[in-house]
Amino acid sequence: MIQAAPSIDDLDRLARAAWAAMPGAFRAMAGDVLIRIEDFADEEVLADLGIEDPFELSGLYQGVDLTQASIMDPAPQPAIVFLYRRAILDEWIERGDVTLAELVSHVLVHEIGHHFGLSDEAMDALLEEAD
Repeated sequence: MIQAAPSIDDLDRLARAAWAAMPGAFRAMAGDVLIRIEDFADEEVLADLGIEDPFELSGLYQGVDLTQASIMDPAPQPAIVFLYRRAILDEWIERGDVTLAELVSHVLVHEIGHHFGLSDEAMDALLEEAD
């Protein structure tokens, strides 16, 4: 029996469940962050990041991180976390050691880390310290 790959709606449900499971204080500090699920990043985003293979980008934070935001700024665009379904599914299948819900949660937390102004290196160091 062939099963369909998890849809955009399926990943959206997993991302919203992961968000809801995060501590309330964390969600409150993050503020209004939109979560969008797309199959892949668009070509402009990939080009801006110097990424040729869209499977190499599983998530992206877009917005002004909280360390750079100012009440003096004009009305900012909302902070958005993009989760890219096809790249996440590909990583999930390749790894085989985590559930899809765990991987979606990991990518979501990673991208929200950028919202808090953390670099990839800082997040990697925090994760190593936690292990």
